[in-house]
Amino acid sequence: VDDKRSCRSTPAVLSDIIREEGLLAPYRGWLAVICTVFCSSFIYFYCFHSLRAVWGLQPTPTTDLMVGIIAGVVNVLVTTPLWVVNTRIKLQGANLQNANIRPTCYSGIVDGLVQTVRGEGLGGLWNGTVPSLLLVLNPAVQFSVYQGLKRHLGGDTTELSSLQVFVMGAVSKTVATVLTYPLQTAQSLLRCCQSSDRQAQNWNRSWSLLSQRVRTQGMLCLFRGLEAKLLQTVLTAALMFLLYENIAHYTFQIIGTNRDT
Repeated sequence: VDDKRSCRSTPAVLSDIIREEGLLAPYRGWLAVICTVFCSSFIYFYCFHSLRAVWGLQPTPTTDLMVGIIAGVVNVLVTTPLWVVNTRIKLQGANLQNANIRPTCYSGIVDGLVQTVRGEGLGGLWNGTVPSLLLVLNPAVQFSVYQGLKRHLGGDTTELSSLQVFVMGAVSKTVATVLTYPLQTAQSLLRCCQSSDRQAQNWNRSWSLLSQRVRTQGMLCLFRGLEAKLLQTVLTAALMFLLYENIAHYTFQIIGTNRDT
């Protein structure tokens, strides 16, 4: 987002932030992140399994991808307001060198939602929806790769070890993140925008943001910060799938039914 910094590597930027803003600066907005991730993950997994059960679909790579995309669209439309506010909260108090980013002053997620509606209208809560809808491919690809690896290792018939689940979660998220990272760059930029200029909402604006960066900074600028994103999301996804498999396993044991994988 703040592409005016002279430091480009993730360790250098992190060191720069800590030196300028203090040791707690990297944890800015952590509570909003936890709440948003919880809501997003719950909606996605609930929709995924509910749709597959209601439609009576067999677990195959094609059906996993199809249901994953539909669940992702529902997730985006419901949780984009939370992610918009979340992104802005994380930038509050930051020593930004990009003058195009206007700082906000939200006391929390609810206050951020209210202020956004008052200042930008209801549509302001859905900044960056276009790239977000395209990014439904991220969890869809992630879940499809995960389910494919699980079937390949015999997870449908045998219980997998915690290490296997952890590695499968990490690999699936790595594949999904690398494939969709340029769209995530556009998504973050649009979420930071104060949408008094309404063109920030549409596909043309998303494309122009990416093309402008490529022209001025080169193709690799679309992947700037990828190593930090991988470190954060891969570990998160791996732990999430590990907890998901264990919770699902014990839940079905308690209720005494077979798990429909």
